[in-house]
Amino acid sequence: MFYLYKLIYLRKTQLNLVRAQMNRIKVALAERRRKNKWLAKKLGKDESTISQWCTNSRQPSLSSLYEIADALDIDIRELLHPNKAISK
Repeated sequence: MFYLYKLIYLRKTQLNLVRAQMNRIKVALAERRRKNKWLAKKLGKDESTISQWCTNSRQPSLSSLYEIADALDIDIRELLHPNKAISK
């Protein structure tokens, strides 16, 4: 029974990590008035893959992030949420 509870806890933890807003691809596309379909065609990826990246249910690889940044003509840092507050 303990293992079942532990398995449920681990699954919930994994789901919470997946839901974390790690990338800003959807925002970057909207700011440039581009659609998922455009990006999928530009990168040669399936539209469902782009959709999963935009909803943060999956994360793109670092090389894919570079390709996205190039396609959108932006700095790669604009595609990620900062992990710490920037203090000046």
